[in-house]
Amino acid sequence: MTSLPTPANSASFAAAANRASALAHATFDIEAAAVLGLKARLDEGFPRAVSMMLATTGRIVVMGMGKSGHVGRKIAATLASTGTPALFVHPAEASHGDLGMITATDLVLMISNSGESQEMSAIIPVLKRLGAPLVAMTAKGDSSMAQNAAVWLNTAVDIEACPLNLAPTASTTAQLAMGDALAVALLDARGFKAEDFARSHPGGALGRKLLTHVSDVMRTGDAVPQVAPSATFTALMREMSAKGLGATAVVDHAQQVLGIFTDGDLRRWVEQGVDLRSKTAQEVMHPQPATLLPTALAVDAAELMESRRITSVLVVDAQGRLCGALNSNDLMRAKVI
Repeated sequence: MTSLPTPANSASFAAAANRASALAHATFDIEAAAVLGLKARLDEGFPRAVSMMLATTGRIVVMGMGKSGHVGRKIAATLASTGTPALFVHPAEASHGDLGMITATDLVLMISNSGESQEMSAIIPVLKRLGAPLVAMTAKGDSSMAQNAAVWLNTAVDIEACPLNLAPTASTTAQLAMGDALAVALLDARGFKAEDFARSHPGGALGRKLLTHVSDVMRTGDAVPQVAPSATFTALMREMSAKGLGATAVVDHAQQVLGIFTDGDLRRWVEQGVDLRSKTAQEVMHPQPATLLPTALAVDAAELMESRRITSVLVVDAQGRLCGALNSNDLMRAKVI
C-alpha cells in the first residue's frame, strides 16, 4: 500500500498533498453535478411515486444490494423518522425467509444503479404475485427492475467520482439525494411538524426540547422554598438556604404568589447598605415575579430565564397558586439547555 510521503521530504509531500486536494475537489464537483443532474431528469414519475407512497396503508420496504443497500438503510431510516413508516429488507435474506416481512399493503422501493441486481431480480416475480407495488430507483430505464416497476426514478450519473470510474460514489450520492427528496415531499404532504419529529426522536436534543414540560423537571412539595410575607429576614434566608434553589417564593395563606426573593436580590440589598435583620419577606421581595404554568415547555422556561436574566422561576397553576419551582440547574440536568 502506498502512503503519502512525510513532510520531511517536502517536495514529494507537497506533490502528494496537491494531488489529494485536487482529487477531493474533483470528487466534490462530480458529486455536486450528479445531484444537480437529477433536476434535469426529474419527470412525472417522482410525484407518482410520492402519491403511491402516501396511499400505501402499509410500510415502505426499501431494498438494495451492496452500496445501494447502505443507501437504502439510510433512506428507510429517514422516511421512518419523518412520518412515513419504513423498513429495510436485505434482498439476499428476502430469498431465505425475510419476504415474509412484506405484505400486499406495503410498497417496495428497490435501489440499484444497474437495475439488474441478481438478488432483487429473483424476488420481483414473488412481489408482483403478492401485489405489493414496486418503485425502482435505477440509472437505466430499460433495466429489468425499471421495466417491472410501476414507477421508475432515474438516478443516472454521467461519471463516478472514483478515478477508475468503478467505485459507486456519485451514483450513491444521487440515490441518497433522491431518497431525501422523497422523504421531504412526503413529510410536507403529511403536514409533518417539528413536534412530530420530536416524538420519533425522544432521546435527541430536539425531542427533549419539544417533549419535556415544566411539570417534568420542576421541584414540588417540600422541595419548593416558600415563606409568608410576614416572615423575618432570618426565616427567609433559612428557607432559601435549606432548599438550595437560590430563591424563595413569598406566598399568602391561599398559596397565591406575592413575590420572590433571590440571591441577586440579596446582593443588591447588601450593596445598598440596608440592615436586613429588621426586614420582613414582603419588604425585601421582588413583587410580581415571572411565573410559568406546569404545562409550559421546559424550553420556554429556559428562554424566560435568558430573556429576564434570571436563574430561577416559580411555577403556578391556572389560579396563580404556587405549585412548583425550578432553576437553570434543573434544566441542565434534564439536558434541555
